[in-house]
Amino acid sequence: MDPGRREMLAKQRPWNRKSATGPQHDAKTRVSKPSQRGAQGDSSRYLSQDQLARKFVDEEDDFVLKQSKKKADIRVREGRATPHDHLVFNLRYIDRERHLFDDQDEDYGIELKAPGSVISELDLGQLRELQAGVESFLALEKEAVARAYWSAVQVLCEDQLSRLDASNSEERRILEVVADDIDKILKAKKYEELEKLEKDIKSQLESDELIDADFWQQMLRETKARRSKMTLQRIFETIVEEQAKAAKLRPAKGAQDSKAAAAMDVDATAEGLASGPADEDVSQATRALYDRLASQAMLENEEIFTAEEAVPSVAKRQWTEEYTARKPRYFNRVQMGYEWNKYNQTHYDHSNPPPRVVQGYKFNIFYPDLIDNTKTPTFKIIREHGRRRGESLAAAGEADTCLIHFIAGPPYADIAFRIVDREWDFSAKRDRGYKSTFENGVLQLHFQFKKIFYRK
Repeated sequence: MDPGRREMLAKQRPWNRKSATGPQHDAKTRVSKPSQRGAQGDSSRYLSQDQLARKFVDEEDDFVLKQSKKKADIRVREGRATPHDHLVFNLRYIDRERHLFDDQDEDYGIELKAPGSVISELDLGQLRELQAGVESFLALEKEAVARAYWSAVQVLCEDQLSRLDASNSEERRILEVVADDIDKILKAKKYEELEKLEKDIKSQLESDELIDADFWQQMLRETKARRSKMTLQRIFETIVEEQAKAAKLRPAKGAQDSKAAAAMDVDATAEGLASGPADEDVSQATRALYDRLASQAMLENEEIFTAEEAVPSVAKRQWTEEYTARKPRYFNRVQMGYEWNKYNQTHYDHSNPPPRVVQGYKFNIFYPDLIDNTKTPTFKIIREHGRRRGESLAAAGEADTCLIHFIAGPPYADIAFRIVDREWDFSAKRDRGYKSTFENGVLQLHFQFKKIFYRK
């Protein structure tokens, strides 16, 4: 080969050699950037085997904890509660995941029991049983206040056990001898002082100094017990306050009840007539249906939904003279999620996601005692201010809302909720989840909004 041609070819980049970090070309002259190794999106999108296992265990623990709380609540309501159940029931009023709708009217008549009083009344067998229950809740509970509550209960259980256990007679004898001296030292101390004293005693016991170990061990145990009593007292006072607040809010829910009407009109606009107040349905059949649905685990993207609204006024029904209207109970959920539209894809990623938006609803409304079972409850959509389907009057960045108005026959009043007004997905695909049925006294309306796809 001519030396000049060989030199020219050597300087050119071989056509079949591709750079691993450069842009990749294809026959249609499209160019795509190569994925960067260790990109932030990869680490957040895909979980390792260990991470998946931990996630599964955490979800399983949450489910077991929720079910244990519900079972304890039921036993307290039915008057067959154990001491542990009473302590669990107390915490429901400061539980972040609890909603007012989880309460029942009789809950506010149930006297809350102070943890210290509960523990002081137990015998050895009951204390050991309570201790086992406390250990299981400590293993599952993640909320800081709840963990502090159960840790304090555990300390008091251990203290009470040591006082009652006849096999530990030597320790009881020592306690009787030094009890007065310990009481003189501790009786005037505040929580912070007890906390500091506990640390000092531990340091002294761990040191090489010659001390009366029996005395200081008893002092340490009594310090822990008194500090735990103060912790429980503060938490219990908060619980009592929260119960009182919840009791005041509860009657307000019934102020927006109404009476029944009929018809279904998905595109109806607001038309007003008159209705009167209704009592909430508290029948045994309704409670059974509610408990069955409430016991089912919610999906990760679901939340309890109770955005109840005043029902637009309707004409007085003839049956109201014969039957007392009652508001149906319900167990509704809202589905939340992220929308990866063009704007969100540009400004957010999986490690820094955009704000969650409503993606659908699951309405479960209970009508077990309908007088006429042949007439299926219906619903209609009401848009205020003359707005029509597809029109938007909301400000930029906000969503239009509308009322969904549920209607049944006697003895049930109408009920309405405010929802986001977007186009529903009526497709039969299983993952879209559209459902509109009335079976076994439950009206179920489950739907998701249509997804908006953006061209790249």
